[in-house]
Amino acid sequence: MTVHGGRWSLEDRLEQGLRELPFEVPPGTASVTVELSFDGGVIDLGCHGPDGFRGWSGGARRRFTIGADWATPGYLPGELEPGPWHVWLGLHRIPPDGVPYEVTVTTSGRSPKRPDEPPPPRPERPSRPELPAPEGMRWLAGDLHSHTVHSDGTLTVHELACLAASRGLDYLAVTDHNTVSHHSELPAAAAHAGILLLPGQEVTTDLGHANVFGDTGWIDFRGPSADWAASAAARGGLMSINHPLSGDCAWRRPLPAEHRPRFAEIWHSSWWDRRWGAPLAWAQVWRPRGVVPLGGSDFHDPAQTKNLGEPVTWVLAEGQDVLGGLAAGRTAVSAGLDAPVLLRAAGELHALGADGTVLVGPDGRRTAVRGDRVRMPAGAPGMHRLETHENEVIALCG
Repeated sequence: MTVHGGRWSLEDRLEQGLRELPFEVPPGTASVTVELSFDGGVIDLGCHGPDGFRGWSGGARRRFTIGADWATPGYLPGELEPGPWHVWLGLHRIPPDGVPYEVTVTTSGRSPKRPDEPPPPRPERPSRPELPAPEGMRWLAGDLHSHTVHSDGTLTVHELACLAASRGLDYLAVTDHNTVSHHSELPAAAAHAGILLLPGQEVTTDLGHANVFGDTGWIDFRGPSADWAASAAARGGLMSINHPLSGDCAWRRPLPAEHRPRFAEIWHSSWWDRRWGAPLAWAQVWRPRGVVPLGGSDFHDPAQTKNLGEPVTWVLAEGQDVLGGLAAGRTAVSAGLDAPVLLRAAGELHALGADGTVLVGPDGRRTAVRGDRVRMPAGAPGMHRLETHENEVIALCG
């Protein structure tokens, strides 16, 4: 058994926000259990072994176990390499009077068994509108921001997949915080629920969050933001800035202009008053050459007010290639499956269910929309939007 304890101060957090506490794993160890106790503040929890990353649960857990065949969600099961390991403590919120803490590490020769968790019943999929698309392509409806028990969500991967399918979504990006432990569960859950599940990770720090989409492996949140983007691109993934103006999760990290991704979660569930134009103004300043607009519910828990698939991000894809459609910038965002939508395809804009709204182009030009299915020349490249007569944004397209 290894025990670390003491008191973290505000000065400790400001000096170095992520601390590593060492422990030794002897040969023949089948499992390791870490328990964290503290009083006040917020301390995040994670783990690193001799061969690299082994898990992260942030502030969602105070205890985890890693074994050969099973690990606490958020952590990676597998052989426990003998040698020096480290518990990670993220000093997320430390008040002026400090936080007393204790970490206890226990190793065992017995490996925990994988719990028997039968999947929920296969959901019935409701019908949804088919949108006009070029031959051989289809607009897929999905949500690009969701969480499970592998970070701070309350649903298992199977439960989340079934919920997404029951809401009529074609795809869902599962983007747990600073971990990829959920990735191994996605294929089985997708097949059971009848939905496409896109691997993702929400790279999460105190000064901003970013989603990485694709089977990229773990992206190290400890490095500069430019490294996140470079790692994602090198491994065939895409990076998007998340909820750039959302409270204490707003984007405040330095990122040189040449490394700024084209993708941004302009329409996050926190944008509840869409007459507020700050997200659009941020996008213009962030990347004057143009931002590919994405949407995300940031779903965690059915009991919350955030509904899965609100907003919907539509991706014009060939077959099931959501990542390819995103990379090509073929996106549209609407409030829901049956809400007004603005699409760009084959050099035209399609405004559907939007009679009486206003089309706003990237140059600020405004045109009244008359009719429920209106086609117009696409005009200048860049983000277009639909607004009500009161300037409330109701649809975006790239």
